[in-house]
Amino acid sequence: MTDLNATSPDILFVDDEAIAVKYFQRAIGNLAVVVTADSVEEGKKLLDAHAGTLTVLVSDQRMPGEYGNELLRYAKNNHPHIVRILTTAYSEQEHTVEAINQGQIYRYIKKPWEINELRMELKQAMEFANLRKDHNLLLREKLMVRQKQLVANRIGAIHALCTSLTGTAHFQPAKTYLAAAAMASMVPPEPDWLLMDYAELISAEASRTGEFSYAVTQKLQELDHQFKNVAPNDVLRILADIFNEKALPNGDATLTISEPRLVTEYLETQSNEMLSQPHAAWLAFLIWLDSKVLALDLAPSGAGMQCRVVARELPVSSDWLAAWIDHF
Repeated sequence: MTDLNATSPDILFVDDEAIAVKYFQRAIGNLAVVVTADSVEEGKKLLDAHAGTLTVLVSDQRMPGEYGNELLRYAKNNHPHIVRILTTAYSEQEHTVEAINQGQIYRYIKKPWEINELRMELKQAMEFANLRKDHNLLLREKLMVRQKQLVANRIGAIHALCTSLTGTAHFQPAKTYLAAAAMASMVPPEPDWLLMDYAELISAEASRTGEFSYAVTQKLQELDHQFKNVAPNDVLRILADIFNEKALPNGDATLTISEPRLVTEYLETQSNEMLSQPHAAWLAFLIWLDSKVLALDLAPSGAGMQCRVVARELPVSSDWLAAWIDHF
């Protein structure tokens, strides 16, 4: 016998008719643990409460207040892993077609049910849900590998851009850029691989990196033109202007960037997202600073990041690049 108060239900059945609940329980038997609701609103609450274990939602169409379509739509938008089944005793072609066309349902089952057929439909729905779960787990493992490759390629692009613009091999601008991203707790992007295949991703990344490189080059030229001679004490004012109110001088030869996300854009955002001008100016600033034999010393400051101008490090080997790739 099913446990209607189960804390880990497999199936949610939503119907306001007690006789329907009785027949549904008979069809399920010991196949799965069921939890029931008699309205769309209660169904939504149970979906949210048990989304971690539910595999199948079966909803009647006609219920007081709202149609079952609304519950199916809610499940699709908020818990898409749950297999959705619509059932009704009425010939409501308009709503049934709507549910099918909007991809809200896996099956449409007309009442009255034949118990054995209903049981078979539910068994197949649960098997389908488990197969999809296994598929999603395998897909996610694959995506995690590609995600790491994506970040590694972006780190390599930052290094290549900095080297091409400085004409040197001491890597300080790229090191500072990556250190800032790490301090800001950069989260690698999760591309929507269902909407973009690998070839499209590479194309989008190439276009995005090209546009970013051009923007950085333009900003660097502007900095070189405007600030040919600048005192070290005035350097932080330039950075403050880049980030406006998001970067404020502290009065002690330091500056605090209040929104660390500003320094992670290129590494963190999706391949089809445009990069902001301040972010391009941030990397250009680090490269420009390097040309003045200076660099930024970074330290956490509350929820932000404190910057201090220091003398540039001596040239180092390229081994650090692999270490940063492993870090992210």
